[in-house]
Amino acid sequence: MKFHRPTLLIGEIRESFSMAMNAITAHLLRSALTLLGVLIGVFSIIVVMTAMRVLERSVENNLSQLGSQTFAIQKYPAVQFGNSYDWEKYWRRKNITFEQGRDVEEKATPNNAGVQGLGDAVEQGQAVAERATLAAAVGVEGTFWGGQITTRYAKTAPNVQLLGDTPGSFQAHNWIIDEGRIFDDSDVDNARSVCVLGSALAKTAYPFGSALGQQLKINGINYAVVGVLAPKGGSVGGNQDNFAVIPLTTALHRYGLRWNGLSIMVQARNSSVYADCEEQVRGILRDVRKVRPGDPDDFELFSNDSLIDQFKTFTRAVRIGVTVVSSIALLAAGVGIMNIMLVSVTERTREIGVRRAIGAKRRNIMAQFILEAVVLCEVGGVIGVVLGILGGNTLAWFMKVPPAVPVDWIVLGLVLCSVVGIVFGTYPAWKAANLDPIESLRYE
Repeated sequence: MKFHRPTLLIGEIRESFSMAMNAITAHLLRSALTLLGVLIGVFSIIVVMTAMRVLERSVENNLSQLGSQTFAIQKYPAVQFGNSYDWEKYWRRKNITFEQGRDVEEKATPNNAGVQGLGDAVEQGQAVAERATLAAAVGVEGTFWGGQITTRYAKTAPNVQLLGDTPGSFQAHNWIIDEGRIFDDSDVDNARSVCVLGSALAKTAYPFGSALGQQLKINGINYAVVGVLAPKGGSVGGNQDNFAVIPLTTALHRYGLRWNGLSIMVQARNSSVYADCEEQVRGILRDVRKVRPGDPDDFELFSNDSLIDQFKTFTRAVRIGVTVVSSIALLAAGVGIMNIMLVSVTERTREIGVRRAIGAKRRNIMAQFILEAVVLCEVGGVIGVVLGILGGNTLAWFMKVPPAVPVDWIVLGLVLCSVVGIVFGTYPAWKAANLDPIESLRYE
């Protein structure tokens, strides 16, 4: 019976694989110690890449609060990797003010009226709102206070954020009302003592019922709860539902403008005009803030995508560093595998002679030993991948975000294992295949 060449080749590979597995299982302790280096190398790659993927997902979830087609403007960069000179340059900039934001908002929604009586602290925000015709929503926001909130039922931990916002901030932030309502223009115009609570804060402050219509004290001042937001979930910095929002004018009157100024959130009408909306708002702010032609912007404009890109740029260096270190570990593991394979060739010299005597070809011997080295590496690689995914997703469990599986890095890790097995198993396999059959049979 005549066999086709592909059938014979598959049979030879199957037989070589079976013999390689038998050789590995015959020396379990030695095999385990040999693949340990590969396991550590692959584990270090996968655990870090899984953790980075979890962090990226968490950052993307946190940034999604800006809403779709939304960008923000503020005095300082959202993410900064620089020296103290850069921070001094940002510190010297003029603050983003409420008037600048209202200028954008009122132009996008002509029915809005400006808020009077806040002087220079509100001019720039209004200037942007009045002229940004490509914006669907414009919100102005400031962070004013962090501390404890008191109700008749409970006291919160001293980590509650107090935000001052305009009505447009809710749409720009992608905040969804679960109960009650958001602020209206009269709340902002009259600086009313009303607030909207994040869902976690509402449950903490009012554990026995709804917070809607209740009274609470923020820094000793009474506020009426007019709305509760739908939950957003956990984040890197904690629970992003643990905050209270009051009208921006109320916050400015009672707490004053902070050192970092205000932020302006702008949501474009749709994706097709997003870039034009960015340029329009940039032009408005340069005009209002009297930036001379040719001078750089004295404010920072950023979006979800730009922040995610900055985060990925930062993590790229970490990825490269981990890859280099893990490659060195795999290289060391490869040297160990070559050493063990050479020992194995010496121990099995007589077996090799018998196989050659009964008709085995050099390629059969080479295939057996190369497959043995590859299987050793792949077993270590698979165990390293499993442990790396479990270790990396421990971070996801702590942060309460969905687990991540970096499929691309898993494939790369296993391919590297095969390459290490082939490269460092080739010389021992070549040595075994080129042993003299007569001398091998005489070997004791």
